[in-house]
Amino acid sequence: MPPRKPVNVRRPEVLEQVSQDIARYNSELVECIRANGNQLELPGMRLHLAEAFGFCDGVKRAIEIAYATCRLFAGRRIWLIGEIIHNPEVNARLDALGLRHLPWRMEDALYAGLTAEDVVIMPAFGVPVPMRRLLEEKGVQLVDSTCGNVIKVWQRVKNYAAAGVTSIIHGKARHEESQATASHSRGADNCGHFLMVYDEQEARMVADYISGKRDRAAFMEHFADCCSPGFDPELHLQRIGIANQTTMLKEETARIQSMLRSAIIQRDGSDASFHVFDTICGATQDRQNALFTLLEKPLDAMFVIGGYNSSNTTHLAHIASRKIPTFFVSSADCLHSVEDIRCFDVQRKCEVVQPLPEVFRRREREIQVGITAGASCPANVIEEVVCRLAELCGCAEL
Repeated sequence: MPPRKPVNVRRPEVLEQVSQDIARYNSELVECIRANGNQLELPGMRLHLAEAFGFCDGVKRAIEIAYATCRLFAGRRIWLIGEIIHNPEVNARLDALGLRHLPWRMEDALYAGLTAEDVVIMPAFGVPVPMRRLLEEKGVQLVDSTCGNVIKVWQRVKNYAAAGVTSIIHGKARHEESQATASHSRGADNCGHFLMVYDEQEARMVADYISGKRDRAAFMEHFADCCSPGFDPELHLQRIGIANQTTMLKEETARIQSMLRSAIIQRDGSDASFHVFDTICGATQDRQNALFTLLEKPLDAMFVIGGYNSSNTTHLAHIASRKIPTFFVSSADCLHSVEDIRCFDVQRKCEVVQPLPEVFRRREREIQVGITAGASCPANVIEEVVCRLAELCGCAEL
C-alpha cells in the first residue's frame, strides 16, 4: 500500500473557520505604530519599531495549518513533532487545543504506538528523511507545514549530492532544521555527504584542513558528531557546496563562504570545486537588515522579543548586543521593574536579570528605545511588551 499523501488543510472553508483563532495574534497598537512611521511617542520616551519584525509568511502559514488541522480532524489523535515554531505563546495556545507531542527521537515508544487513525503535523522546520519514511510506513495522515524556504535548501543539497559535492551546512547541529537538511544532503541513494559548521571558528578549521594546515585525526575528533556517516575529509572536501540553516546570521554566512572559497582557490588555483547558493531566507534577511538600520539611531536600549530557542531571534539579539544594551525577552512577564528585567544572555546561553540603563531612572531627557521581534513572534506579544515598558516608565496610558 503506497504511503498516504499529506492532506491540504488550508482550504478556504477551513481557513474561514480558524480566522478568529489567528486574529488573537494581531495587534491594533502595533499596526498604529507601523502606520506612524514605526514610532510611538510617549511622555519622556520614544519607541522605534524596526521596519521588518515579527511573524513571517512561513510562520503564519504553519500556524494556520496547525489550527486548521485541529478543526478538520476534531475527535482524532493529532500529534505535532516537536514545536510548530519556536515561540512559547503560540505553542501554549496550540497545546490548549489538545495537540499531543512527538519527540524528535524516532526511537521513542510513542512512534511505535502510531496507527493509520493518527494525524501527524510536521513542523515549519521540516523533519529528517528517515523520520518521514517511518511516518509513511505507519500509514498516519501527514500534514506538512514545512516552510518553503527550508524546502529550497533541501533541493540545493540534494543537487549537491547528485553531483558528488559535499554540503557544508552553516547551522546549529542540534537544531531541527539543520538535522532535516543534513538528512536531505545524503541524496536519493543515501550516499551524499555533509559537514556541519556552527560558526566562523569551525569554518576556519575546515579552511585550514583544505589548505593542508590541520591534522586529520584532530579534525575528525572535533567534527565526529557533525558529519555524515563515512565522511573522510581527504575525499569529501575536494568538492564542496555551501548551504545553511535559513535563520543563521547572514553576515557570518557570507564570511564563511568567503573563507572556504579562498581555501579552495589556495589549494586548487581556482574556485571550480566551490559551489554556493544563498539559502538565508528572505524574512531572516529583512529582519536583520531592518535591525542594522534601526541601530543607526541614537538608542538607549534595544528590546528583542521572541522565544529563547528561536534561532533567528537569537541572531537579532546578538547583532544588537554588540552595539547597545539589549534585552532579549520572551514576553511582558519578563519586565518586572526598571531594576529587574529577566532576559536571555546570548553569550552565556542562559536567562539573567538585569536593570535597565541608568537613563531610565534619571529621566533627564527623552529616552530612545528600539524594538524588534523574531519571525516567530506574534504582534500581540509585542504589544504586551510595549505596554509593560510604558507602564514601568510611568506612561501607562497609551
